[in-house]
Amino acid sequence: MPGGRLTDEDRRHIAAGLADGLGYAEIGRRLGRPASTVLREVTRNGGPDGYAADRAQRATRQTDRRRTPGRRPASPPADAGHGRDPRAVEDFAESFTGLLVQQGLPRMEARVLTCLYVTDAGALTAAELVARLRVSPASVSHAVTYLERQGLVERERVPGERRERYVVDNEIWLRSTQAALDMNQVLADASRRGAEVLGADTRAGARFGTSAEYLGLISAALRHATEQWQRRHPAGS
Repeated sequence: MPGGRLTDEDRRHIAAGLADGLGYAEIGRRLGRPASTVLREVTRNGGPDGYAADRAQRATRQTDRRRTPGRRPASPPADAGHGRDPRAVEDFAESFTGLLVQQGLPRMEARVLTCLYVTDAGALTAAELVARLRVSPASVSHAVTYLERQGLVERERVPGERRERYVVDNEIWLRSTQAALDMNQVLADASRRGAEVLGADTRAGARFGTSAEYLGLISAALRHATEQWQRRHPAGS
């Protein structure tokens, strides 16, 4: 029934929809369910290229048998108040984590980033992350180190204390885009060099030349978007 748990038949419809190239929203519409439900189901069970209805159904049964009565899976809870539906926030956090994983972020790093991102303060200590995610301090430490290197998280000292907390802000994707722009520029320069070394009139050289041209266009587009955003949102405004 719509709004209830997915059935074996629902999962077969999802698998068929993916095979037909349908998007999550369209599959959800045909099932009478939110697109986020379909996204979570697919993300948990192999992604759009590896989803299989029978395997997903077996995995769900195994998970149900392992769960203790009355205990819900750990998830990043929202800050209290604001009229939020805790279950809706939990579902969103799980979906957002799945999207980050699909974009190439390791799962633990994706969970930590989402946990920070859904808080109003955008900041949590290591102990708070451990408690919310129910993982080891080492897992949080490794995840934060990785996210720092990607420019997605920053450290700051808790006022009046020796503890640190980890922070995301409104410029998280700006920094990520700038990092991508830097790497894209490196690849473009290397591709131009490859075309010179291999010879622009050879197939290999032409391949590198074409790559350099495309990467140059991407760099220009990213640079323009970044500059436009910074004009709209000056630092400190």
